[in-house]
Amino acid sequence: MPPVNAPSPHAVPGRAARLAAPAGLLAAVTAAFAYVAAVDPNEPGHYPVCPLLHLTGLYCPGCGGLRSAHAVAHGDLAAALQANAPAVLGYAAFAVLWTVWVVRAARGRPLRLDPPPAVLWTAGTLLLAFTVLRNTPFGGWLHP
Repeated sequence: MPPVNAPSPHAVPGRAARLAAPAGLLAAVTAAFAYVAAVDPNEPGHYPVCPLLHLTGLYCPGCGGLRSAHAVAHGDLAAALQANAPAVLGYAAFAVLWTVWVVRAARGRPLRLDPPPAVLWTAGTLLLAFTVLRNTPFGGWLHP
């Protein structure tokens, strides 16, 4: 005779269990931002140099991302945008997607990220254009 209180194989986890992953991710991101806020990436020697920049002298799309995060953590949006504007957009996108994830998890719904291919192609094309432009002589204003 099977136990009376055995969980169903399709039991929906409780709200706390559903919110554990988003809470854990938020804790990790918060810790990373706190570290970058405390340890200034504008001062040499605190972080490794970008390998692409070190080997080729070219800026990758992420170059300036730590400086951007440092500026955001200190409330300086203008400096953050100057250091790496796509990173600032990434922080905002993370905040929106994380909020959607929390709301869906609290309601017991799965998180479904299924953007149309056109959105992904557009984002990739814009990031590639940013990378190429910041490495041209007339793209100096995009250097971190």
